[in-house]
Amino acid sequence: MTETRDNGAERDEDRSILRSSAVMAAGTVVSRLSGFVRGALLATALGLALHAELFNIANTLPNMIYILVAGGIFNAVLVPQLVRAMKNDPDGGDAYAHRIITLAGLFLAGVTAALVVAAPLVMRVFLSDTYFEPGYAEQLDSVIAFARYCLPQVFFYGMFVLVGQVLNSRGTFGPMMWAPIANNVVAVLVLLGYLAVYGTAQGDELTGGYTPGQEALLGLGSTLGIAVQLLVLLPWLKRAGYTYRPRFDFRGVGLGHTLRLGLWTVLFVIVNQVAYTVVVRIASNGAATGGTGYTVYSFAFVAIMVPHSIATVSLATAMLPRLSKHAADGDLPGVARTVAATLRQVLALIVPVAALLPLISHDAARLVWGHGAASESYGTVGTAIALFAPGLVLFTSHYLLLRGFYALERTRTVFWVQCVIAATNIGLALLLTAGTPPADTAPALVLAYGGAYLVGVAGSYLLLRHVLGGLDTPRLVRFLVRLVLAVALAAAVGWAVRLGVDAAVPDGDLQAVLSVALVTISGAAVYLLVSRVLRITEVTAVVGLLTARLGR
Repeated sequence: MTETRDNGAERDEDRSILRSSAVMAAGTVVSRLSGFVRGALLATALGLALHAELFNIANTLPNMIYILVAGGIFNAVLVPQLVRAMKNDPDGGDAYAHRIITLAGLFLAGVTAALVVAAPLVMRVFLSDTYFEPGYAEQLDSVIAFARYCLPQVFFYGMFVLVGQVLNSRGTFGPMMWAPIANNVVAVLVLLGYLAVYGTAQGDELTGGYTPGQEALLGLGSTLGIAVQLLVLLPWLKRAGYTYRPRFDFRGVGLGHTLRLGLWTVLFVIVNQVAYTVVVRIASNGAATGGTGYTVYSFAFVAIMVPHSIATVSLATAMLPRLSKHAADGDLPGVARTVAATLRQVLALIVPVAALLPLISHDAARLVWGHGAASESYGTVGTAIALFAPGLVLFTSHYLLLRGFYALERTRTVFWVQCVIAATNIGLALLLTAGTPPADTAPALVLAYGGAYLVGVAGSYLLLRHVLGGLDTPRLVRFLVRLVLAVALAAAVGWAVRLGVDAAVPDGDLQAVLSVALVTISGAAVYLLVSRVLRITEVTAVVGLLTARLGR
């Protein structure tokens, strides 16, 4: 009788997590789709070679640097303290929020100003030595100019996070979810304007620098998008009942205590960003020497993060309150049950996607990035996406398992696990790119990423299982056997469909559309059918949820 009640509670818990995650996934889909439009226009205008690399690396730096110098502190230190003050202080935390926003604004403004002045030194960290050779003076001038235009984004990124958390703590979640779409809209308009004025890069332009006008339009336009992303949130502050007033009395507000508590999370972020910096530096050399680099790597990474963001992040976010409750009650079996069930749900969604990606990656790359300046080189992105498929499964599994450690407040364990992953990623990146032809730089970095998270997921699973006293491993193994069988049959059918389309339809955009659509539809249909036959309940639960929502 007790077992029946436990199984019923588990099913109710799973359904609740699925319902909550579906709501969050909707906003993510819109945001990701608008991001793909931006990426397609970037490839059309700038291509995928050195010319594009100059802008993309410079435009990536602000987010990387913000996360490195402030992101960990904000998320691990300031935000928890802010939420606590809003719950416990007599004024609803208004005075504390005033102080935090003022202090953060001053800090970010000072850091941003220093970064803009020191842009040439900053670029020495992220670029390979090749860029500083005499023959690359034009390209170096452009990437430094882009950095100066883009680095003010550090300020806007930080303030966006703080304002968004003020809104979230007051029960207003929607604006922060949808605000990035405003950034993508601005970016799309800027790129359309760029194409209208300058057209697509051709010939020697694909490896050359930019004119001052091109640098200003792309650089300032990109920063404008991040500023608009912040500005979109401001009107919602008043609606949420908060009016900002500067306060400079920072002493005695408890930041030191919270900083000590969040130290391991801050160190986790730093280690992660150091590894990513090494990857960017290695990638920059690949593009500089006529091969693939950061642009190809990042476009492929954005593509494979779509299923992760829609499925894994949504499910993980939805399960966190329940996970935290089990942990607070000292219910380790409850934590284990929630993590194990959500892991199976994630794998039921992610594994078939990863299996079908190599079958459609080349055609999908053609449709998204195969236009204008990238019309001859889009296949490099398709190859990188296909190689990223195993890494997608490994990363999403690891990401979910870490939520278990966070619920148990074992941030020190998470830090050491991330150190191993970062060291493995750096080591494999250096090893696999040593002596590798420049054309294979991005693929080699993709393989290094997958290898790092293979180590990570193995370590995190074994550690969490030890801490919790089990993760229902026998059930997971039985589930994986049936899942692999269903996915293998789906992939086989998808492969046959792709061969049929390739044989029947001439090479071109129509062939790419048909291949992507038919392979996806046929593979998904077979997967769902076999899952039903094999009674993979994690799949049928998702289908039931979607059917119910469509019915309503």
